[in-house]
Amino acid sequence: MSEVVDNKGNSRFELDVDGEFVIAEYRIADGSIFFTHTETPYNLRGRGLAAEVVKAAVESARARGLKVVPRCSYVAHWLKDHPEYQG
Repeated sequence: MSEVVDNKGNSRFELDVDGEFVIAEYRIADGSIFFTHTETPYNLRGRGLAAEVVKAAVESARARGLKVVPRCSYVAHWLKDHPEYQG
């Protein structure tokens, strides 16, 4: 398994797990990053991989001074469960 990377060309954070990708898609506008979709291949679910991708994505956004705007229910729930990343 590799590290979470920001694939800017495809506007998504991704984690390559044996050739399959766990992703968090985004768009950036007006000083904000809008997370629009997350996806985990069915056979990789239940391993906490989406949470790993979202955590890395949110940390990257914060390091760049971007406001995080969840437009994806998974990211919204993740932020609710991790109040230390809100604000």
